[in-house]
Amino acid sequence: MFGLSTEKLAARWNKSPRTLEQWRWLGKGPVFLKIGAGVIYPMEGIEKYEAERLCQNTSGPLSSEKF
Repeated sequence: MFGLSTEKLAARWNKSPRTLEQWRWLGKGPVFLKIGAGVIYPMEGIEKYEAERLCQNTSGPLSSEKF
């Protein structure tokens, strides 16, 4: 599978599709591919975005040295 649609990624992260639309507009969130009106989030970009946000406590993401 190449990637996930906005709806499938929203379900994976328990977010609304509208949140992901807003993140795209703000330049936040994982990289995406837009062709016409369609948006696909490549799995590589999703996994990278998730890895960058792994936390061990509530102080924030782990430093890149820890994984």
